[in-house]
Amino acid sequence: MAAHFLTTANSLSCPHGGAVTISTSNTRVRAGGQPVVRASDASTIAGCPFTIASVPHPCVRVQWDVHAEQHKSHGDWSLTLDSVGFCLAADGGTQGTVVISSTQTRGGGQ
Repeated sequence: MAAHFLTTANSLSCPHGGAVTISTSNTRVRAGGQPVVRASDASTIAGCPFTIASVPHPCVRVQWDVHAEQHKSHGDWSLTLDSVGFCLAADGGTQGTVVISSTQTRGGGQ
């Protein structure tokens, strides 16, 4: 079974529709021509409309908890379709998991 790698080109969001952006320093390992993202890469969320009792409580970052167990990119675990990212508010509260819309199936490099 092929690993479905997450890259900088994939569409990710919080469960409330905020856009997840992953910044990576990985320049060598690619899938579908785009850098494969890793568990340690910075993942931020913008545009989350979530509120609690009419008070804005948006998702602002992602903490990746599950990653590829057989593939590393630049010395860190790669993220795949099976990865689980928890969407966190500014106060650290977990507000759901990342919604992954698509992935790349071919990896290359080391």
